[in-house]
Amino acid sequence: MFFYDLPRPRAEERKKESETTMLKNRNLIAPSDFTLEEIEELLKLSERIIQSPERYADCCKGKLMASLFYEPSTRTKFSFDAAMLRLGGNTLGFSDPNTSSTAKGETIADSARTIGKYVDLIVVRHPKEGTAKLMSRYSGCPVINAGDGGHHHPTQTLTDLLTIRHYKGSFNGLTVGVCGDLKFGRTIHSLVTCLARYENVSFRFISPEELTMPAFVKEELNAKGVPYTETTDLEGTIKDLDVLYMSRVQRERFISEEEYLRLKDYFILTADKMALAKRDMIVMHPLPRINEIATEVDDDPRAAYFEQVRYGMFVRMALILKLLGAQEPA
Repeated sequence: MFFYDLPRPRAEERKKESETTMLKNRNLIAPSDFTLEEIEELLKLSERIIQSPERYADCCKGKLMASLFYEPSTRTKFSFDAAMLRLGGNTLGFSDPNTSSTAKGETIADSARTIGKYVDLIVVRHPKEGTAKLMSRYSGCPVINAGDGGHHHPTQTLTDLLTIRHYKGSFNGLTVGVCGDLKFGRTIHSLVTCLARYENVSFRFISPEELTMPAFVKEELNAKGVPYTETTDLEGTIKDLDVLYMSRVQRERFISEEEYLRLKDYFILTADKMALAKRDMIVMHPLPRINEIATEVDDDPRAAYFEQVRYGMFVRMALILKLLGAQEPA
């Protein structure tokens, strides 16, 4: 028997099989659904895909993903669709719920039961908190939460983690500032509660008094003994940060247009403010940006938000592979 004909040791086979099936048929509704070990495996797979994306071009051949967007989206929808297509699979779905039976009064449960008969995976964004979890109870296939109201956005969190790791190397010991609409910012809620699981991470919550971090996030940090401060002063805080995560004030979450107009320009990150920051601080933003980051900042090497967009596609490729239990190329 030639060397290359020798079977792999059983322990190695079991390890590879375990990595492939680790997240198979699971749902991702909130970042806490995955252990840190599972997140680590996703990030490592994302990095392998970044190195050689062409190797993964047929991994999901014959698989179908439903893309159900009850709210507008550019980056999340495009990156999920691109991820599935780059894996050799196909997508179907809608960006306007009025083109579906939702307009006729069909319930989320019935939609999930129906769509789950056609596809292998469902990605859903909805303005109402808890919708993705409800859909996962009836779909019969894995469900990924692409944002549910002001609650969670777990795949943006995975995107953010991959971005931070690329620029900072590790999560441990970071001082992270989140700035803007902390009350309704689901990307921020997800990121903060996830980063709080790592060692020696501390937070600076920077917001107008009307848009402070919700109690459920602060209660979780308090229970874990994770340090944080709250302030309205971006200029006085930026010098301490390793990561600055900006967010827009979300017009669609406001009942009062007058209140939105009063708060929307409360924080604007400019080149002058960037001059106060550490030389290796990074600036992130889930986008879309309105005017909370001046365009002059885009050319600063610390501006990571457009690379953040690119990493979103790769981490979603890794997630799709894992939930479908697809075999990674040898």
